[in-house]
Amino acid sequence: MYRPTKYQKDDKEFLFSFIKERPFASFITQGKSLIATHIPMLIEGDPDKWRLYSHIANHNEQLETLMNGAEALIIFQGAHAYISSSLYKEKDISTWDYSAVHVNAKVKLQTRGELEASLQKLVERFEKEQESPLFYNDIPEQMLQEHLPLITGFWLEPYKVEGIAKLHQSYPKHDIETVVGHLSSAKGDSLKKELAEAIKKENNIK
Repeated sequence: MYRPTKYQKDDKEFLFSFIKERPFASFITQGKSLIATHIPMLIEGDPDKWRLYSHIANHNEQLETLMNGAEALIIFQGAHAYISSSLYKEKDISTWDYSAVHVNAKVKLQTRGELEASLQKLVERFEKEQESPLFYNDIPEQMLQEHLPLITGFWLEPYKVEGIAKLHQSYPKHDIETVVGHLSSAKGDSLKKELAEAIKKENNIK
């Protein structure tokens, strides 16, 4: 990943939290050509040692690339937005602010038991905040038995992890404050508001 020094984010806590809070990822592997699937990807462990896990449908052509030891690239992306230079006090070049984490990992296929345990955790993660949650063990047993053979679960053991946060570092304070105000006032755009908070935190703006 292209990462100018001032935007690099390699702190273990940052990387772990970023992935945990933004689980929907781009999962990329190499077959006859590069192929990607967009899926929820959960992390387990702690900032010092962790791994990822997920599953894909067996009718997904990406399944052909999944084998023990295969390499994968997983991309997690944070809030992002175009920043117009019209917001600056002096004329400048417009830009795009964003944050992301790239994980290079080795694939390890799951056993049936590991897949079921992973699915329980996955459903728990996203159902617990629902008004009337339907947890894994609430799903009819026959339905589970029919669907489990149709998916393949896998672990991803990371060997290279890179983070980046391009958040207006080194810009004049008055320009940063104007950008933050502009993003914060975007009606109905939660991503811009999230980006505004990230820029404020990165640049110590109150």
